[in-house]
Amino acid sequence: MPPTTAGIHPSRWSDDFAILKGKYTTAIILAVLIALGLGLRMYQLGAESFAEDELNKLETAEEYRQNGLSGKNGEHPFLMKGLQTVSIIATDEINATVLSSEDAITPETALRFPVALFGAFTTLLLFLLVRELFGRSIALASAALWAVEPMAIGFDRVAKEDSLLLFFFLLTCFFWLRSQTLAEHGSPKYMHYVWLTAIAFAAVMATKYNPWLLATPMAYYTIYDHMSGRSKWSVGDSRWPIFFGLMAVAFVLLNPTILIPQSWHEMLTFSSENRIGHDSYEFMGMLYPNKPSLWLHGMSWTFYYIFIAVKTSLSTLVLFLIGIPLVIRRRMGDGRFLLFFWAFFWFVPFTFTGGKFTRYFAIPEPLVLICAGVAFYFCVRWLTEKLKLTGATAAIVQVVLFIGFLAVPAYDSMTVTPHFRLFTNMVGGGMAKAGAYFPHDEFYDAGSRETVTAIARMSPGHALIACEAPHVLDYYADRIGVSALDTVLLSDPQKIAELSEGDFVVITSGRRYVSNDAVRQTLDAYKPDSEVTIAGAIFAKIYKLDAEKLAAIKAVAASRN
Repeated sequence: MPPTTAGIHPSRWSDDFAILKGKYTTAIILAVLIALGLGLRMYQLGAESFAEDELNKLETAEEYRQNGLSGKNGEHPFLMKGLQTVSIIATDEINATVLSSEDAITPETALRFPVALFGAFTTLLLFLLVRELFGRSIALASAALWAVEPMAIGFDRVAKEDSLLLFFFLLTCFFWLRSQTLAEHGSPKYMHYVWLTAIAFAAVMATKYNPWLLATPMAYYTIYDHMSGRSKWSVGDSRWPIFFGLMAVAFVLLNPTILIPQSWHEMLTFSSENRIGHDSYEFMGMLYPNKPSLWLHGMSWTFYYIFIAVKTSLSTLVLFLIGIPLVIRRRMGDGRFLLFFWAFFWFVPFTFTGGKFTRYFAIPEPLVLICAGVAFYFCVRWLTEKLKLTGATAAIVQVVLFIGFLAVPAYDSMTVTPHFRLFTNMVGGGMAKAGAYFPHDEFYDAGSRETVTAIARMSPGHALIACEAPHVLDYYADRIGVSALDTVLLSDPQKIAELSEGDFVVITSGRRYVSNDAVRQTLDAYKPDSEVTIAGAIFAKIYKLDAEKLAAIKAVAASRN
């Protein structure tokens, strides 16, 4: 079969799921998937404590409320923080007028809600994008996985920019491909979608400063423009200035804080890596420097490949591996090149950069699901043809297979809720190994509230807590009414010297660094006075200092001065 344009599908294989023959069937299935995805993302959304990054967003939203727009947290664009501010204001109004104090929506839920909402509707965007590439059947399979995969849900339950960035990146690619489809069908309205592409990418930049993401649709356009006989889809030299001008105007409207000088100062400070507060990142039990500029001398190049292997539901992982050779086949049409560029422009730099976090993988995660969706589609098609199924029989078999296709990831999500980031498949050792691979991102300070509560029960009055997230523990100490508990940084030897008997040291999973490793190893010789666990994994060990433990850690701290 010759190559086809994106959006122009070979009818004999692109949409032969019998379950999609009904007029409204696809819309109904999508509505169910979005509702299911939103339910999973919203369920106990406030169960986990704020991480330090999230607390910074909360404080920025409060700054906006009290003093108007400012450059606070200006290293990140405005759009997500603006949505979070609206969510917090609306939540406060609902709590004050509708809900009782026992049923009040928590600050954690209010701050994370916009990301969870957009994450659920990413299901729809993924469907629309893949439909332009490969038809409804593969699109529905891919989108369904986004709704129920544990890691996809985990990305959408953190008040960080990456999930929102993915939403607008998918929107950009969809508008771009839609313009191509209309152009190839001879519609003069295709330029409307070109202009929408510019606005969508402005939203990408207003979410996170990742201009390199434009390389994917632009590279796809360039290679398509050079194919022989493909001249209908053309922006034209005279329109490119309009395209980028529209993008610039939309960017300023969606990110007004870019006009505040303090924002530029914050961005320059951030880009110089002066905001990196810790000296390392724990990956699979080893400590690595975690700065982008270190390249191969920083975080291991295997980081994201291990992430795929151990954090993807087993059935999805198998289908993904099967789907890779299927996607690259010529019969998938020219649209497959968009996936190639998407993968190339993400995996090449992020494999070799020295700074990595698992949440960055939100951007290529749909590629895993699309490959799995392609494999599922061809497996179902093969079985349908092999058994010569038609009509109602084919529909029933395909419904059963579709439910089975989603059963494993849905079950995985249900069993690990509400701590989706801790999910670990059998390749990685199962949930017995939860928190062992990427502890910083898997825990993400999730048990800080419970840690402060446990210390408050053990402390009769004023005490110091040596920890690696003092800002977060201070916040929860004030919130639960134990402000007599003060915090100091565990990695600071001078602060360790200030500790006395009756004070506390908190050893937190995901907060192991070169700077505190000696203290951690010293305290490993003692039984902790309390432990905080999440999904069966130890989040924090709490030590109340007696004379022996105090002398031991002070000796270690003194040796570092």
